[in-house]
Amino acid sequence: MGLISKMKKNKGLFIIALKLRKSIERLKVNRLKNFSDEQRRKYIGKLYVKRTGLRLDWNKLEAYTEKMQWIKLYDATDMKAMLTDKYSVRNWVKNKIGEEYLVPLIGVWNDFEEINFNNLPCQFVLKVTNGSGTNIIVRDKRTMDKDIAKEEIQYWMNVDKSYLKGFEMHYTKIRPKIIAEAYIDYDAEDLPDYKFLCFNGKVLFCWVDVGRYHEHKRNIYDLKWNLQSWNQHTYGNAEHSINKPVGFDKMVELAEILCEGFIHVRVDFYNVNGKIYFGEMTFTNGSGFELITPLKYNKMLGDLIELPLNYTEKYQNK
Repeated sequence: MGLISKMKKNKGLFIIALKLRKSIERLKVNRLKNFSDEQRRKYIGKLYVKRTGLRLDWNKLEAYTEKMQWIKLYDATDMKAMLTDKYSVRNWVKNKIGEEYLVPLIGVWNDFEEINFNNLPCQFVLKVTNGSGTNIIVRDKRTMDKDIAKEEIQYWMNVDKSYLKGFEMHYTKIRPKIIAEAYIDYDAEDLPDYKFLCFNGKVLFCWVDVGRYHEHKRNIYDLKWNLQSWNQHTYGNAEHSINKPVGFDKMVELAEILCEGFIHVRVDFYNVNGKIYFGEMTFTNGSGFELITPLKYNKMLGDLIELPLNYTEKYQNK
């Protein structure tokens, strides 16, 4: 939340600013909900230029980030919504690969007021099930500011970000809940995130995110652990070398089970000394606004996404 997050040291000001932002964004969402299909495409086109500096041609979608725009509007299935939901996906993953790969669940609630913090452990992670990055990592419950946590969670639950982030329409189908998962202890400050980029049921690349909550960097590897010469957005490579994790081949195996049947999905895992935990399934990575650079690799990844041959019929005949 940028500037608003910096206000947390002044709790009163932070809460006022967050409530004001919530009111403004809800008005904007109500306006965007009434957009026609054509208006949505035009709006996305303007956002695409603003975020990437490049023009979007809906009749000639070639690059990875271009095809992502079509996927957001026209492939927002109920299955994708269920697998994006951080609570409902758990049962699906359990049936697919086993409960042992799930981060232990502590609780699930429909409203912040239902949470009895006395029953929670000292460390845990609160997540809102209908968002991305909507997590509160609690390393010590005794120092947790519950007032700020309440305002953040209510904001995340009550503003439909699917519209604000560029019409990621599968998010609209998720009923928001709050879950608490076990805190995964790790030697370093931030837990590395292993993101497997999958196309047509096959894992092709592994993105490793480090320093996500401090100085976010990303290394991209092929399945032989060769560092790639391309990256996403402005993250840049980590300054230190990243070793291939213990159990990497098992993570690839699990990702291929979970990605089966999808033209494209990113399957995320954590790995703590060989212990593998499922993270999430992401179908609209970066909302398609974070370029792959150099741009020839944006086209390379785009070639791996097979849209329907008649994909333009969704709007050409209207």
